[in-house]
Amino acid sequence: MSSRSRSDDRIALLQGTLDLLILKTLVLGPCHGQGIGRSILRRSEEVLFVDHGSLYLALQRLEDKKWISAKWGVSANNRKARFYSLTPKGRQQLTEKFSEWQRLVRAMGLILEGGMLDGGTDNQEV
Repeated sequence: MSSRSRSDDRIALLQGTLDLLILKTLVLGPCHGQGIGRSILRRSEEVLFVDHGSLYLALQRLEDKKWISAKWGVSANNRKARFYSLTPKGRQQLTEKFSEWQRLVRAMGLILEGGMLDGGTDNQEV
């Protein structure tokens, strides 16, 4: 696999992860971009910070795919903001992406927590 392909795979995984976080956040109801970012940060116990550039690119990508919709409204601090909502197509994608994420987490757990399952012949170090 070329380094370009590996890089593209990593970008797709990262985008898919951010997409999942955004879709899951919008299950709770419509929210503006900054609110989505704050929710992800708060719900991850301050571990996952999504910079504004990445967040708004992801929101635009999800809107282009019709997974979310947006309309203008007024935020709690009386500012004009775009509020994003999950569409039926987005809800379906959330289910699919969540299943993919569960498979990935399970696979990682098998490797990281499973110990040596092959009788100790794996002598590679981490």
